[in-house]
Amino acid sequence: MDQFLAVAVAHFLALLIPGVDFFLIARTATTSSRRNASAISVGIACANGILVTAAFSGLSLISTPMVLHAIQAAGGMFLVWIGIAFFRAEVSVELDEQARSGRTTWAKNLGIGLASGLLNPKNALFYVSLAAALTDAGPVSLMLYGAWMVAIVLVWDLSVAVALGSKRTLSKLCRILPWLTKAAGGFLAVLGLGMILTGL
Repeated sequence: MDQFLAVAVAHFLALLIPGVDFFLIARTATTSSRRNASAISVGIACANGILVTAAFSGLSLISTPMVLHAIQAAGGMFLVWIGIAFFRAEVSVELDEQARSGRTTWAKNLGIGLASGLLNPKNALFYVSLAAALTDAGPVSLMLYGAWMVAIVLVWDLSVAVALGSKRTLSKLCRILPWLTKAAGGFLAVLGLGMILTGL
């Protein structure tokens, strides 16, 4: 029980630190719709499930330096692409969710969320580190830990999507959202460039 609490607390604290996934969900919720942001959230949760399974089953090739560098470079390119898209976007807030939801499909956003989760080295390294600390845990315990973490990721991300996609929140963000989007875009692009340089 003590081990589970330690794992749960460590995972949740890591989840609270805003990162690439948070920015993707936040931007999608505020400029598209809660529905599309939920697709991003589901994609991220699926990616976390894949990474947890790989790390806990001993298939974590991420620990190999060459693979890690390749993932960092690919993740960096993805972040630069997302960052440029954020920076160039003409952001206008529509309070009518039906009007906002028609711009992109749920499946496309699911794919973006999946790519974001899989190409984020922070996620992969966290789960590999956690797996290394749980070498004494049995298969059933690892399965329960993994299911718990994926569920918490999904619940947290969906909560962010719902909170930031509400009309009340949007009405407050109308003036500052374009600036926040450009700032997030710049941050992601710089972070991506750093990852590319590290990976190469």
